Parts: sequence; structure tokens; C-alpha cells
Amino acid sequence: MKITTIHTGYLKLDGGAMFGIVPKRMWEKLNPPDAKNLCTWSMQALLVESGNRKVLIDTGCGNKQDEKFWSFFEPHGPENLFGSLEQAGVGREEITDVFLTHLHFDHCGGALWKNEKTGVSEVSFPNAVYWSNKRHFDWAMKPNAREKASFLKENFLPLYEQGKMRFLDVRQNIEFMPGFRVRFYNGHTEALMAPLLKTNDTHLLYCADAMPSQWHIGMPYIMAYDVRPLVTLKEKAAMLSEAVRRRFILFFEHDPVVECGTVRDDGGRIVLDRSGMLRDMI
Repeated sequence: MKITTIHTGYLKLDGGAMFGIVPKRMWEKLNPPDAKNLCTWSMQALLVESGNRKVLIDTGCGNKQDEKFWSFFEPHGPENLFGSLEQAGVGREEITDVFLTHLHFDHCGGALWKNEKTGVSEVSFPNAVYWSNKRHFDWAMKPNAREKASFLKENFLPLYEQGKMRFLDVRQNIEFMPGFRVRFYNGHTEALMAPLLKTNDTHLLYCADAMPSQWHIGMPYIMAYDVRPLVTLKEKAAMLSEAVRRRFILFFEHDPVVECGTVRDDGGRIVLDRSGMLRDMI
């Protein structure tokens, strides 16, 4: 199995929303905000190549929204989804599967792409099957008030209508393909899917928004975006305990500084052990 980070760019999100109840005087030392209280966050997808399958995990935010929408999030950076895939030596037509951890716009927006010449949205990966689960899809189709601005149907409904989307069963630790299992988390949103990849002699957990950055390892660091923060607290405790015990590599989708890290028990408190780029840790 070959695993490659696919950088899709950066966006800005409110620091208070990203760090929840943690006081600004604490979190601003970790990810300094700008004058509007916005912090920069990465959108790091993952390419998994195994046998005859090329699986893309998440797609970044894409390019379909209007200027007013983007003014709230200020997407930027030299990298984009297609350019990073090209750098990895993979064309759009070669992707066999697109695994969407959940359907918030910054994770699935690139699933369809607006053709800059025609202005029409097209399926980004024409030969791929797009994967979600029915519980989460139904949740996204009838969003609650907290998540309504994050679930943009133009990012995922056309995939379903065109027969491009399939659903996985919501059963803990199911096998998507050899060496690729799926964990489900319900704190951030309903039935978020987190890939657990067997690589060499260890495992890599793509945390998605169950734990978006190295700074969210601390137990109180829970996003205000999470619909069930106390569930996140329990899920994160279990995730980190297992990560210590089994020496997981944790992949941080939104971390603007590092791609992944490992954790250790420091006298009963779980802390970051090693961190860095994926290529240096697997």
C-alpha cells in the first residue's frame, strides 16, 4: 500500500469556533489569529494506492461557491487538488474511489468541480465510485441549524443523482478493502467515517474532524462546530488511548504545520510524542 498526502490548499476559520471553550489567551499561542480572529487551516487529503485501486480520501473545498461565500473562509495557498494529484503522478481518470469522511464543504467540495470555461459543475473523477453512508447522507440532506452552512447540496447531491455514490454499512471497524478499515464517529457530525490504514508494521488513522489538528489532542480542545461535544470527548479519549497502546500514526487533516503525529502517555495525560510529514513517519 502506497500512501501520499494530497495538499488541496488552506482556508481560514474562526479561532474560537475551532478551539471551543479553550480561552483565546491559550489557543492563540498555538495558531495565531489575524485581525478578524481567523486562523489558517490546511485541507490535507490522502491518496491510497493498493493493487488496482487508487483511493482519494476527501477532496478539499473545491471551486464552486461564489465570492460572497469564499469571503468568509478566504481559501488560499499555492496547492490545489488536481495539481497535487498530478505531482503525485496520478490523473483524474485514474482515481477508482473517492472516500468522503463526511459531507461538510471543506471535505467534499472538490468532489465536483466548476469548469472555468463553461461555468458548469462536472464530476471531478469520472471513473470513480464516491463513498459515504446512508445515515450521514440523510443527515446532510436535512441539516440542523448548526450545520446548515456546512452542508452544501451542490457538493454531493449530483453524485447521488448520477448514480456515482454508494453507501457503506455503519458498523464499527468494517473493512473497505484489504488494509483499509473504517471507524465511525458521531461527535462532530452523524456517522463521520475515519479510515484506519495498515501500513508497514503500524497503522495510520485519518482523523478527519474527529481530531482535526495536533492542537486538538488535549481533551478540552473540542470544536464549537461539533454537534455532540460530550460524545467527541468520549470518542477522543478512546481514540487516543488506542493510539498510545497500538502506536498509531494520527493524520491531522486540518493542521497547517504538520501532517501527522504519534502520542504517548505522560503520567496519565496523553500528549504529542512525534510529529512531522507523512513521508518521514511511515
